[in-house]
Amino acid sequence: MMCKLALRNVKRMAKDYVVYFMTMAVVTALMFSFHTLLFSKDVQNLFQMDAMMSVMTGLATAFIVPIIAWLINYMVRFVLEKRSREFGIYLLVGVKKKEIARLYFTENLLLGAGAFLVGMGLGLLFQQILLSIFYSMVQLDYKLHLEWNRNCILMTAACYLGCYLLALFRSRKKFRKMNIHDLMESQRQNEEIKETHEKAKRWFLPLSVLFLVVFGVFLFCFKAWDTGVVIAFLIGLVLTIYLFYTGIAAWIACYVRKKGAAIYRGDALFLLRQFSSKIRTLRFTMGTLTALFTLAILGSSVAFMFNHFQNEVLVSKFPFDVQVYSSNAKDDFKQEIALLKQETTIKEIFTYKVYENETNQVNAYLYTHLKEFGTKYLNTDGTPDWKKINKNEELAYCNYDTYMGLSDYNRLRTMIGLSEVQLKEDQYAIHIKDRVLNQIGDFSGQINIQGTDGKLSFAGYHTEGFSQNGHNGGDYIIIVPDAALAQMHPYYAELVADIKDKAPVDLENRLDHLEEDPDKISVNGHAMTEAASDDWDGEALGNSCSGSDTIVTYTAKNLVRDNLIPEVKYMLSSLMFPLFYIGLVFLCVALTVLSVQQLSDSVKYKFRYRVLSQIGYSRREIRRMIFKQLVGYYLCPACVALAISGLVCVYTGGKFDFYTGVQAAPATYFLISSALFFGIYLVYFIITYIGFCRNVEEQG
Repeated sequence: MMCKLALRNVKRMAKDYVVYFMTMAVVTALMFSFHTLLFSKDVQNLFQMDAMMSVMTGLATAFIVPIIAWLINYMVRFVLEKRSREFGIYLLVGVKKKEIARLYFTENLLLGAGAFLVGMGLGLLFQQILLSIFYSMVQLDYKLHLEWNRNCILMTAACYLGCYLLALFRSRKKFRKMNIHDLMESQRQNEEIKETHEKAKRWFLPLSVLFLVVFGVFLFCFKAWDTGVVIAFLIGLVLTIYLFYTGIAAWIACYVRKKGAAIYRGDALFLLRQFSSKIRTLRFTMGTLTALFTLAILGSSVAFMFNHFQNEVLVSKFPFDVQVYSSNAKDDFKQEIALLKQETTIKEIFTYKVYENETNQVNAYLYTHLKEFGTKYLNTDGTPDWKKINKNEELAYCNYDTYMGLSDYNRLRTMIGLSEVQLKEDQYAIHIKDRVLNQIGDFSGQINIQGTDGKLSFAGYHTEGFSQNGHNGGDYIIIVPDAALAQMHPYYAELVADIKDKAPVDLENRLDHLEEDPDKISVNGHAMTEAASDDWDGEALGNSCSGSDTIVTYTAKNLVRDNLIPEVKYMLSSLMFPLFYIGLVFLCVALTVLSVQQLSDSVKYKFRYRVLSQIGYSRREIRRMIFKQLVGYYLCPACVALAISGLVCVYTGGKFDFYTGVQAAPATYFLISSALFFGIYLVYFIITYIGFCRNVEEQG
């Protein structure tokens, strides 16, 4: 008897709460597909940094599991309250509490098991899509094949089942405490609307808006952000999110009481009362959903930032097929050249030297003017702190300014498809990162470059990608006529090669390990050639640098573009994929709660809409009213989330562009995330609208 009743109830629940069933299936599919990245041996064997993807995906799962547990617990309690009168009747006819609890427990397990099985099937499709995207991003070929990893399945099942059991055991405790009276009155208590101190509460609305304005002003204008200020604003944002709904519900109630002019326009009074009552009873839930929406948009926006960076900057950041650095200016790169000739087909190979003139003008100017360094290299009076500059602990730049001869420079430009540069004998130019130049502006008037016949005049800047993270200088290199090099000293040596076709997948590692000796490892963890390691002492030589990049950096002695770009993209994917994962799950969870609330209320609203039908409203007009009701309910948390996340995303996007050199409007990332957000939003809205209309019309 109980088994038949449980199966009947499961079918009814699957129909009434189809959005919940669909979301749990989608969440299961997402968990399974992303856990594939965690356990796939093919992914783990791709790069040396294989642990990074596992760690980040594991952290993402740790964030997601509590949210899924919250959703399941919310839905279990929500359905329990909706069916409280039914369970009260069971008690009246003699069914024991334990049997009712067991029945409810069984129903939810069956529903959850069904969603899990559907989700695992869907997860196989998601898995292939995810792996195809991942391999495409790291520029590797992927052949479609199913991955049935036992650990992946067990972890997905454990997270899913753990969340369900925790929620169900909590509901069983609630069953034991309830009696027939409580069960019969539970739903009626939820329908009661208490309006107290509304005039005072309505001030929460303008105060919330004012706080967001103040937050935006401080975000873009206030520079001294310390831990105390950040914590204060985070607390303020949390309070704003939750108090906003108390304020808007009270404001609508007061407006209706005063009989404002708008309530007499069409169906405004009906909709305002509906919206106000719903917000008042669900203000805490609405605040939580707003927080989830905000986090979802922020997470996807940051993911889009890194995606834009890897698509726009990486190729220009590493323009040469192969580049090798040696701190020994006399290095002839015999071993490297031999290895390249053995493993690749060389189209062109070129060795050259970078020079120094025992001057430190440009380095000092950058250390004291770039925002990346703050005031670290300045005295309290704003003058350069030469003691710290000369000590050069960060090694962002070499100890001396770096120079390159014009002929070498033009040879390198030709190799990467750039036009040659012309300089007169009394001129010099600077090749510098576009990001750095945009930040500090023209500084040629602050430096004095000497040639063979006196001071050289400035002939302009060049900002194309030129491998300036420790190879062709750090951030910059000064280009002088070849004759001027006669009075300078070779600083370090470089090799660049243009090869035919793609480089072997292990070429960079083989270059790193030409001299595999634990005593010959550089500060960046890359093996050095014997000639360079004999006298290697990073601080003593002072000819090693990395540039001022901060958010995404990659500095190495040996650069093989076909090896390092996939490796860097893998590193970035380890951040992007978990962020998308978190954002999608948060968004689906929040939208599920919104949809289920409205679909469950459609039965309660049937009487109200039936009355409207009886007084002359057509089916089309009633559907239009339902549409307006759902739009207001759906847009309220979305608009608050967009306001908060928009401010943070535009600010963060501006900083990201500033420090990485990406050429994009700061609002671009937010707009793309918002488009994705509303795309998913629209799907849930349409499902809810169709279900709401169907329930109202069937019951009417």
